[in-house]
Amino acid sequence: QLQLVESGGGLVQPGGSLRLSCAASGFRLPYARIGWFRQAPGKEREGVSCVTSVGSTNYADSVKGRFTISRDFAKNTVYLQMNSLKPEDTAIYYCAADFKSVCSGRDSDWNYWGQGTQVPVSS
Repeated sequence: QLQLVESGGGLVQPGGSLRLSCAASGFRLPYARIGWFRQAPGKEREGVSCVTSVGSTNYADSVKGRFTISRDFAKNTVYLQMNSLKPEDTAIYYCAADFKSVCSGRDSDWNYWGQGTQVPVSS
């Protein structure tokens, strides 16, 4: 049974940092693409970052230079390091997975989802 569990969310001040984790079970990371998405209050879910099975990464323009996606194969976990956080980064963050070969920022292109973790950015 494929499962994704996010953790690491919490209240952070503007300019601060946070690292989100997405622990995967039921499949191995080297065979899957993993995406991070977020949904702010009153807005649609949007793609934030993605890593393919071969390690290619991409980022939304709004987070380039501030967020970094990485994988730990030993822990079967994907991370999203978020630096220089802004109030507009406030959202519920989700990780997603499947076995397609290229990244996509459209949530309808993904098959498996975690439950999400909240990230409020506020002073």
